[in-house]
Formats: sequence, C-alpha cells, structure tokens
Amino acid sequence: MLRSEAKFNIGQVVRHRKHPFRGVVFDIDPVFANSDEWWESIPAESRPKKEQPFYHLLAENENSYYVAYVSEQNLLQDQSGEPVEHPEVAAMFGHLNNGKYNTAVQLN
Repeated sequence: MLRSEAKFNIGQVVRHRKHPFRGVVFDIDPVFANSDEWWESIPAESRPKKEQPFYHLLAENENSYYVAYVSEQNLLQDQSGEPVEHPEVAAMFGHLNNGKYNTAVQLN
C-alpha cells in the first residue's frame, strides 16, 4: 500500500532506528527515488520497502557529517533536544525549536 503523507517534516530532527546517527530532514521523496545500485547495496534482509517516504538528511555520527537517504520505517523522532552540528544546517535552516529547525531561511 502506498502512503500519501510523510510522517516527518522538513526541518525535523530524526535519528536512525538501528544505526547510531541523527540528522535534519531537508527533502522528502514520497517513494524510493534513488539508484538501483544504491538499493542493491543494502543487504536483502535489511532492504526497506520502496513504497514509503524516503528522507534526505543532513546527518551526523560520532565521526563525521554527511548526507543520508533513509526510509521512513528506519527513522524515529529525535528526543534529545540537541542541535545537529552538520556544517550545512546553518546555511539551510534557522534556529532549532522543539526538535524542529525553522525553515524560514530562503534557499538559493
């Protein structure tokens, strides 16, 4: 069944359900929209369904900052209240307020 609405919003801070990283949502695909190579690189027993929202995140873990592409089923709302330190967050968003970044900053 295809879901029509995303659970998370642009600017929301989320964390991965299984892996130790968190990030800020900066774009949402209503269904999987990445390459077949990317899809096939995920072990078959761990592959999420394609028919769900996928989120583009400015992500961070203990060691680095990066952009992540994650299925909705693998994300949880981050409850820490801590800002995401990814260096692109400041250019893309305003202040963090109740687990969500202000999206009033205009993108070029």
